[in-house]
Amino acid sequence: MDLIDFSSSIWSVVPPLLALGLAIITRKVLLSLSIGIIVGALMLTNAQVGSTLSYLFERVSSLIYEVDEQGQFAFNDSNLHIILFLLLLGILTALLSVSGSNQAFAKWAQKRIKGRRGAKLMAACLVFVTFIDDYFHSLAVGAIARPVTDKFHVSRAKLAYILDSTAAPMCVMMPVSSWGAYIMTLIAGLLAEHAITGYSPFSAFMTMSAMNFYAIFSMIMVFVVAYFSFDIGPMARHEQLALEQATEESEEQEQSSGKVRNLVLPIITLIVATVAMMMKTGNDVLSADGKPFSVLGAFENTTVGISLVVGGVCALVVSSLLILANRNVSLNEYGKSWWVGVKSMLGAIAILFFAWTINKIVGDMQTGKYLSTLISDNLNPAFLPAILFVLGAAMAFSTGTSWGTFGIMLPIAAAIAVNASPELLLPCLSAVMAGAVCGDHCSPVSDTTILSSTGAKCNHIDHVTTQLPYALLVALATTIGYLVIGFTQSGWLGFITTGAVLFMTILISRKR
Repeated sequence: MDLIDFSSSIWSVVPPLLALGLAIITRKVLLSLSIGIIVGALMLTNAQVGSTLSYLFERVSSLIYEVDEQGQFAFNDSNLHIILFLLLLGILTALLSVSGSNQAFAKWAQKRIKGRRGAKLMAACLVFVTFIDDYFHSLAVGAIARPVTDKFHVSRAKLAYILDSTAAPMCVMMPVSSWGAYIMTLIAGLLAEHAITGYSPFSAFMTMSAMNFYAIFSMIMVFVVAYFSFDIGPMARHEQLALEQATEESEEQEQSSGKVRNLVLPIITLIVATVAMMMKTGNDVLSADGKPFSVLGAFENTTVGISLVVGGVCALVVSSLLILANRNVSLNEYGKSWWVGVKSMLGAIAILFFAWTINKIVGDMQTGKYLSTLISDNLNPAFLPAILFVLGAAMAFSTGTSWGTFGIMLPIAAAIAVNASPELLLPCLSAVMAGAVCGDHCSPVSDTTILSSTGAKCNHIDHVTTQLPYALLVALATTIGYLVIGFTQSGWLGFITTGAVLFMTILISRKR
């Protein structure tokens, strides 16, 4: 099907901005995404109704299955695995609840965690265990931390913020993660393309991570918010409402006959089985290519989707066996909990499905390509890191994908830096990484944002609007930090400046 080319037109940003704007204004996510999808489809097909319907059918069906040029039919395993994992985690969460293990864990934690501050810090610190993948982190930590934060009347919006701000920001800086492996693969290609021998892909990645000011200070901000109860904008209202609530749920928790091990063992199984499967799928690819096993190599070639599903199935089996051994749940209750778990995830799956669809539309509109053309070769190279950060954030915010932004922007940033100012190559690449995470962090159509809402069982738009002020504060400080790097070529000065600016903005915000 011939589509209209918007790669050099500002009209390419209309569908994503329309969907994002309507979602925030109306708070109706599915309606807003639907309007963005329909408008984008009409623009691409020149408003021909028949072509529009055909195009939409193609794009929506491609989320489930694809047909190659030879007519071979194949399921879209990546999307289906994520949906299946969501369903498995929903069922697991329901089983943990019906068995009373959630409540038992909350009571156990209450004896050891002294107050709301401890509950929030516990949720934030769990990222140091679950940093292997952002999807995994948001959903697994949500299941672990939610009973405890509920017990201490921490708002679901605050928990969603903690999950989201420790997911991608941590994963993007860790070489042993699905993100790190992907980025190092891109870096290796760029170093080879530009004949750069001063860095290995690993050393370049670690240097870039040290200059990824947005990721570093987003993590720091989480701990500041958790420790000092730094609540600004809509978050303050949600926290106040949570403090005022005395729910029946807490009364039920006191009467729980569940056991802590019934929560801990399934979650440990989930983590261990997922990591083991990631190693196996990565090693299978290495073996097929005749390469020896290595942890980084396995993460680089792993299949995250099937690994999450295997981990979810193993955790579900362990949870079911523990319920059977404990004999505190009837067969009828056990069966009902499966349906309750499935229903609890249907809303998140619907939002994710619509987000994937509009991402397809945005890809066909070539929004990313248009945004990448906004950089002029006549600019002072000192401004490049800051500009690339802002542009990467805009692209990821519009498209809802940081990985897609990496794929588009890293080669462009490398080419510009090599020609304009080679000493700024790594700062420029780091700025793209930071911008992509920032835009992904803020975007209502980002997978990680959606799954953080799901993990915390928080209204999606509540999560987006409460998180945005914190993200913008860090983004402002990061932009100034990259300006300092551009003019001084000093990563340390950029880091110190970012920290100082963020500290001042926090002080000003607290006074207000």
